[in-house]
Amino acid sequence: MLGAMIGDIVGSVYEWNNWKDKRFKLFHPQCRMTDDSVMTAAVASALLSSDLTDLEMFKENLVAEMHRFGKAYPGLGYGPRFEKWLVQGSTKPYGSLANGSAMRVSPVAWVAETMEECLALAKASAEVTHDHPDGIAGAQALAGAVFLAKMGERKEVIRDFVENYYSLDFTLDGIREEYQFDVSCAGSVPQAIVAFLEATGFEDAIRNAVSIGGDSDTIACMAGAVAAAFYGIPKDIREEAGPFIDGEVRNVLDRFTRLY
Repeated sequence: MLGAMIGDIVGSVYEWNNWKDKRFKLFHPQCRMTDDSVMTAAVASALLSSDLTDLEMFKENLVAEMHRFGKAYPGLGYGPRFEKWLVQGSTKPYGSLANGSAMRVSPVAWVAETMEECLALAKASAEVTHDHPDGIAGAQALAGAVFLAKMGERKEVIRDFVENYYSLDFTLDGIREEYQFDVSCAGSVPQAIVAFLEATGFEDAIRNAVSIGGDSDTIACMAGAVAAAFYGIPKDIREEAGPFIDGEVRNVLDRFTRLY
């Protein structure tokens, strides 16, 4: 969960000002949490307050928590359709295939005890808003990758799992020059996974993700979620990220971390 937030924070200054190079200051003074971190906290909070054998309860709690967090943290880059969903107080999904389902999903991998449970929770977490098959696939691919990393599986195993959802037949060097902003799961989740697969450590995964441009905060958020489970997060990066995480997001992060 913290790895996702760190990726989001680092990438926040590059979302609209892409930086197609791995050489940059990791924590820029203008970095901030975006909707990625806030909604990741909402998922974690819903998990903490739910009976995880009751997916309908989890979904109801998640809708409530997303509205609560959205109200507490307005104007942090929510997608137009999601922001409308928040403003209207909607409780119905709207068929999205965007990467919002994948950016927020990482906490489910930490509470799940089996891959089957992980994928079921990922599906449930997505379909309260992103009930398009592609939105669900993005959440399951990312959550499953985090789960396998948490369990100590090799990168080859993680790659094979994700390729059940997406082709990973590319390199970052091969796409960097022409890669464009794409908020769909299909156009950003594979890129985040490859940023992790090509990395030599947690920080390198974040730098890889930012370096291709596009939806930088979300790609770094997703790559960071997997990389944190696989490598852990260096102490200095944890400490430097701390001041950027505040309020109820910090409270939920601390509660979730103590348990999982």
